[in-house]
Parts: sequence; C-alpha cells; structure tokens
Amino acid sequence: MWINLFIAFAGLAGGVAVGTGFVAFLSVLGILPRLMQLTKTEGQMKAYEWAIVSGTLFSTWASFRPFPMGGPDWINLPVGLLAGIFIGMLAAALTEVLNVFPLLAKRIGLDGQIIWLLMALVFGKIAGSLFHWLIFIH
Repeated sequence: MWINLFIAFAGLAGGVAVGTGFVAFLSVLGILPRLMQLTKTEGQMKAYEWAIVSGTLFSTWASFRPFPMGGPDWINLPVGLLAGIFIGMLAAALTEVLNVFPLLAKRIGLDGQIIWLLMALVFGKIAGSLFHWLIFIH
C-alpha cells in the first residue's frame, strides 16, 4: 500500500513540475500574447486558455489509453491540418519572440534578404513533410 502511495505522489509531483514548466515556457517567453498579436485575435484569450488546457488534458488522457488515432480520411484530414497549423504557429511565435531568424540571417550573411531564408525554411518543411507522409507512411 505504501508503495502505491509513493508512486501516486511521485506521479503527481512530476506532473506538477512538468505543468509548471509548460506554463512558465508559455508565459515567460510571451508566446501566447505574441501569437494573438500576429493573428489579430487579442480578444480571444479565454479561447486560447481553454484550448491549451483541454488539449493538454486530452493528450494526457490519450497517453494512458490504447487510443488508436486512425480513422476515415475525412476526419483525419481536418484534424491533422488544424494540429499542423497550431504547431506551426506556435513554433513561428517562439522563433519570433526569440529573434531566431534575424540572428540566423545575420550569421549566414543574408541580412537584407530574410524573405528568402523564410521561404527556404517553409518550402523545405513542406517538402520534408510530404516526403515523410507519402514515402514512409503510405
């Protein structure tokens, strides 16, 4: 019985530590405010909060269950598209907050041509994703 209580306490402590780190990551770096500013949705703070909390809870629940993610294409396509858009926008907000692209452009000598760097990254990501899904998955 004591071992089960210890395991439960360790799991709860680990969850609190990870959750605190996640919230600190989002709030200290200002990821969500910058994402809302870029998408011009400053008035939707509650929707962003609920999306993050519900997504985190669902993902936690799904990780403890044998939850198959397969389904018909008409369901998988919009879900995958929305998930990809969310991750892409979160990554874009993070890189903008940390000023990654201007620093990278300066380092490789593309100071005045940052648009070419961005296009190369975008098309490279698209090509890599399509190659992965079309060649390795199907």
